[in-house]
Amino acid sequence: MEKFTVYTGTTVPLMNDNIDTDQIIPKQFLKATDKTGFGKNMFFEWRYLSDGEAENPDFVLNHPEYRQATILISGDNFGSGSSREHAAWAIKDYGFRAVIAGSFSDIHYNNELKNGILPIVQPLETREILAGLSPDEMIEIDLPNQVIKTSKGEFMFEIDAEWKRKLVNGLDDIGITLQYEELITAYEKQRPRYWQ
Repeated sequence: MEKFTVYTGTTVPLMNDNIDTDQIIPKQFLKATDKTGFGKNMFFEWRYLSDGEAENPDFVLNHPEYRQATILISGDNFGSGSSREHAAWAIKDYGFRAVIAGSFSDIHYNNELKNGILPIVQPLETREILAGLSPDEMIEIDLPNQVIKTSKGEFMFEIDAEWKRKLVNGLDDIGITLQYEELITAYEKQRPRYWQ
């Protein structure tokens, strides 16, 4: 998993409350299991017109000034609904490295963390400031110091210490297991093999 230490990027506001996982990635796109290719269908019903091909010019992610944004600013209860991990895969595949919301569904929050996306909880006042930033303003998210730095001020955030350690070191579940690769290999070498 890619490390998340100090990240700089631009923001895009999508301040809807209760954005659920079916809105993030609709059920018809849940056929793959390799974590890639989902970004093009993220927010499908909002991003595209009824033909499913032409972009909806009114949707914020289709505005030219927001196409390169990598930090999503959103409302309360982000990622509610089903537990599909595909929603986090779509967010990451699209290019977002962080989502700043008023609150997250517990399962989706953990799915983002497991996939190297930093979910940050901030009050409405802070999110309104972030949503009002110029589309070309680069902001900094400093995970080791747990602070968002912008031209309008600095905003502290909370994160579980263990998840912080994992993100800063780029450790997913497999990466954590591989820290013990030498011990695992040594154990496998001395283990009796009954099938030989």
